[in-house]
Amino acid sequence: MTNIAILGAGGRMGAALISAVNAFPNLKLVAAVEQPDHRAIGMDSGVASGCEPNGVLVTYAAAAAVALSDVVIDFTFHSVVPSTAALIKKHSRAYVLGTTGLTHDELAAVESAAATAPVMVAPNMSVGINLMLDLVKQVAAVLNAGYDAEIVEMHHRHKKDAPSGTALALAKAIADGRKVDFDSVVCYGREGITGERQADTIGIHAVRGGDVVGDHTVIFASDGERVELTHKATGRGCLANGALRAAEWIVTRGPGFHSMRDMLGL
Repeated sequence: MTNIAILGAGGRMGAALISAVNAFPNLKLVAAVEQPDHRAIGMDSGVASGCEPNGVLVTYAAAAAVALSDVVIDFTFHSVVPSTAALIKKHSRAYVLGTTGLTHDELAAVESAAATAPVMVAPNMSVGINLMLDLVKQVAAVLNAGYDAEIVEMHHRHKKDAPSGTALALAKAIADGRKVDFDSVVCYGREGITGERQADTIGIHAVRGGDVVGDHTVIFASDGERVELTHKATGRGCLANGALRAAEWIVTRGPGFHSMRDMLGL
């Protein structure tokens, strides 16, 4: 049995994880953590997630949660990640990180933790999206010269970062497929008199509204034809199931960075 702690238990993804964990007989929820001022503190985490009671209370004791667990699943806010990564490093616990919008310094803290613990950083835990990343890289290698690459993503009105981590990952997959430097070709939206589109750019456009869980479309457009690859998440269950599958898998791995692609054998 693998003991898991869920950080960000009171959020949308936390609720989805707590709702889905019972479908994984090899995983046992032992801790649910939120910020000290969160409304869910002190509540049964099952009840707080809209499920049956599970006997695990939501607390703000992150250090105790990490110490109790074999694997930590983290869907919090980017500024919280360094303190969690320090605990991961101290206790050498497996770490599944789905938080997006990390700064270079925050990512450096995660890299430090990976020196002593198995770490998976994935902007999107969906199995479908991770397959799409592989497909996008292959398509980009073939549809290169003469094909303009653009990405359009849409999320709910409450999402705090833009573009999504998944959109960035898709753009980097295009750059990898075309063997170009991502930072030199990425274009974040357009405004004003921009002139003609530069042939080698990769455009990313963020749309926000309603309760959209996550839509991502990658467009390869040429004269006379257009190829589009689209993934639409209609619920957070696909993300939760992917993260829980990752928790089962990564606990048997050694220190260092591991990916969803590694887990899926891509």
